[in-house]
Formats: sequence, structure tokens, C-alpha cells
Amino acid sequence: MSVPTTMLAGRLHLDSNTFAVEEVPVPVPGPGEVLVEVRAAGVCLSDVHLIDGSLSPSFPVDAVANSRAVTLGHEVAGVVHTLGPDLNGHWTPGRRVVLQAGQACGGCVGCLRRASCLRPLTRGVDYDGGWAQYALAREDTLAPIPDDLPFDQASIIPDAVSTPYAAIVETGAVRPAQSVGIWGAGGLGAHGIRLARMVGAAPIIAVDPILAARERALVFGADFALDPTADDFAAALAEATGGRGIEVAFDFAGVGAARAQATAVLAPGGVLVLAGLTPEPIVVRDSTEFSYLGHQIRGHYGSGPEHVEQLISLTSAGRIDLAPSITAHVPLAEAADAVARLEKKIGDPIRFVLTP
Repeated sequence: MSVPTTMLAGRLHLDSNTFAVEEVPVPVPGPGEVLVEVRAAGVCLSDVHLIDGSLSPSFPVDAVANSRAVTLGHEVAGVVHTLGPDLNGHWTPGRRVVLQAGQACGGCVGCLRRASCLRPLTRGVDYDGGWAQYALAREDTLAPIPDDLPFDQASIIPDAVSTPYAAIVETGAVRPAQSVGIWGAGGLGAHGIRLARMVGAAPIIAVDPILAARERALVFGADFALDPTADDFAAALAEATGGRGIEVAFDFAGVGAARAQATAVLAPGGVLVLAGLTPEPIVVRDSTEFSYLGHQIRGHYGSGPEHVEQLISLTSAGRIDLAPSITAHVPLAEAADAVARLEKKIGDPIRFVLTP
């Protein structure tokens, strides 16, 4: 299969925080890499925050090498197109794959000791991602997908689905019959509701100020959907949990007010998991009460390769249907419009998917 010399890519220029779809050279795979022809790429709220400057790359490898510009997109699915040299796996052109949202740096003390990477790199943040017609991928970041899993659904598994999945099964360690609160029923929270139900949480209480989001939360499996701005919020939550409060709360919104509200309604021994990203400080209203009740706050970021692989299997087995998560398909050339629609929550989106 021939490869064109140039392609369209959604590029963020970090010095000016400007985003544009531009014509750039098609990358050439190096040792241990493959070139993937992108078929679908999700648009995440993190991409919005990168563009508005509230998030920035921690280790901008490609941005430094490419005049402070990086191709966005960490939710990517496609087919293997061109093989680089020195591959260890049996990859063939045409193989359907999803790309992990990040990779180990390979050079830190953790990596050298074959332990946890101390400076993991995020696709579409620290190095070029998949808002493009073609994307490079190190072979250890490829996960095969079956023929019956559509590219658009596969593309959103890394992050949109795997982040709440890892937050629920690992960081939050939710057990059957535990009361779970989901603050923010958008791209991450909507999946969090379905995944919490899959692992047996009860009751599941969604909290979102937007009526349409609350209505969707009930469709997705929440037992209750509450308005955090309502005067009777605390009373309604106490009634929903039989007075015990929330045993595991998840902030998927990345909003300081949501975190404060969730902390205030934790059950004794309750845990708050911070899965949404925000630079806002964490405020504990009464640290004495917090300690007395044995509360915990746990940070959470992303997911591991095993979570993506597990979700591919679960989706293929019919345990979770991701078709309702695809709000709309948007041509890559109109990526800026998709970003604006997500930022303004036009159409109450879960995930817009770019199609090159």
C-alpha cells in the first residue's frame, strides 16, 4: 500500500495556544514502530483544556522537536499500514488496532529497572497523536481489535471508557452493593455509571446540574440522578442511600465545587476518587471530621494497557455496548468545530469522533 507524502493533522501550537488542521509530512516509522492509518479518533475534554491552556504537556517530546507544535488525539483506532524495522511482534498491514493512550518513556529509573515508569508520556499531549490521517505507534502500544468491533467504538476505549473503568475497579476498588456517587455525567461519567453498574454497585447516584445529562444518566443505569444545585440535595442523597451516604464517590467533572460536595456526603470510611482533571486546589471543609470518619481522597489518572485490553474483551463479549456513546462523527477537517461543540456542550455530547 502506497503512502502519500503529506496528510491532514490537527495541530496545537503550544506557544500561542492556537489550533488548526494543517498539511504536514506523513511520518516514517522507525525501529519498533508502525504507521497506522487512522479510521477514528475521539475528541476529549482534555483536548479542549490543552487548547485553552489550562492543561499543558508534562514531557513535550514531539512538541520540542517540532517547533512547539503537537498533533492532538489520544483516543485512536485504525489499521496497521507500514511496518518499521526491528519489530518483535507479528504485525501485518491491514491489522485492526486501537492505540494505547500513552507509553512508558523508556529512559527513567523505573523503566531501566523494568518497574513503573516515572514519567509516562501521553499520546496527543507529549507526542503526536491521532487527529491525523496517519499516526506513528510504538508496537508495545498497539492492541488488536476484532472485526466485529467498529472503529469508532474502539477508538474511545482508551480514556473515555478505560479511565472510568480503572478508576472504578482499581483506584476506587468498588465492591458489589456499595453506594457510588458519580459527579459529572459527561464523557467519563456516563461510562462510569455503566461500569459501576457492571461491577454491582448499588445504589448508583449521578450528580449533574444539566437536566439532559441527568436524564441520560438514568438511561445509562443510574438509580438516582440529582441536581447538585437543588436546595434539598443533601436530603435527597441521604434518602437515596438509606442514610448511609456515599461509600465511593467519583469526581469525573474536574470541578472544585463537586469535590467539596462529594466529600461532605461521604459515608464513614468513604473514598473520593479524583478522576477529572483541574488545577483547582482540594479543600477539606473540616479536617478533624475528615480524619475521625476515616475518609480518603485518592488521585487517579488514565488507565493501564491491561484495562484497554480487558475492555476490548468485555465489549466484544457484549458486556458493554458503546454505540450509544458516539454522539456524532465529524470530518477531521472540521476538528475545530467538534472542539467548540464539546466545550459549549452543544447537543449534550458524550463523544464526538473524528473521521479522516
